[in-house]
Amino acid sequence: GMSQCNLGEPWRVQMNADIAAAAKAQPELQVVFKDAQNKTEDQQAQVREFISQGVDLIIISPKEAVPLTKPVEEAMAAKIPVIVLDRKIEGENYTCFIGGDNVLIGREAGKHLAKLLGNKGKIVELKGLETSTPAGERHKGFMEGIEGSSIEIVFSADCQWLEPNAQREMNSALSRFPEIDAVYAHNDPAAHGAYMAAKQDGKGREKTIKFIGIDALPHEGVKYVKEGILAATFQYPTGGKEAIDVALKVLKGEKVEKNIILGTRVFTKANAASGGEEIKASAAPQQKGKS
Repeated sequence: GMSQCNLGEPWRVQMNADIAAAAKAQPELQVVFKDAQNKTEDQQAQVREFISQGVDLIIISPKEAVPLTKPVEEAMAAKIPVIVLDRKIEGENYTCFIGGDNVLIGREAGKHLAKLLGNKGKIVELKGLETSTPAGERHKGFMEGIEGSSIEIVFSADCQWLEPNAQREMNSALSRFPEIDAVYAHNDPAAHGAYMAAKQDGKGREKTIKFIGIDALPHEGVKYVKEGILAATFQYPTGGKEAIDVALKVLKGEKVEKNIILGTRVFTKANAASGGEEIKASAAPQQKGKS
């Protein structure tokens, strides 16, 4: 059973596609997909439905950490292994967590922006859903990345990962602040929404503001970088293929790592055509552990 928190974000559609493609190569696997449509209560019910159906394994990409912790614990108590993908839950009561290092990504985004701006400037931060772990970690990392510079965040908003929300919030920022040097968006749709707001403002501010996003899907963030809309995007791997690899091991009774942290790449105009540049994970402490 695969419970996806929503399919309103292109990145999540890609995650499901990656899971489906990897599972297709394994004839013994059948994946039942459920979409919680961004409703925490629905996702809680979906996990419990999988438990009552007696599935062999659950993959979940939780909308929020705290409310999804108990249903996952219930699955573990029912001896159903759970792979938590992308967003964490509270505690360690799961089989395996697979996700990117959001603090590292945020830190690298901060360092990159500081370099672009010569260590000074006024920033708009368009956050993901603040009750999800990636949003908190991407903000924390970014603050570490700009530490010691004269960069100031003049406006921030919870855009819940959605482009229309980001466009609306950016409209508000543009009307309030005549000077904005850059936008740090927690995902590429938000960065694109901010760019569209600046463009539609009619004052040419989309040419003077630098926009940075996260996700780096080939048809989205990387495309925007090549088109000159974004100054950079940082890859956030979906973990879909890895989830199926781990699921196969778990179902065979093999031991797996408790936390699998995926790498990242930065894409800029200079390197996007050649596949971006790898960021060494040694730049941040990694979680380790065996179950």
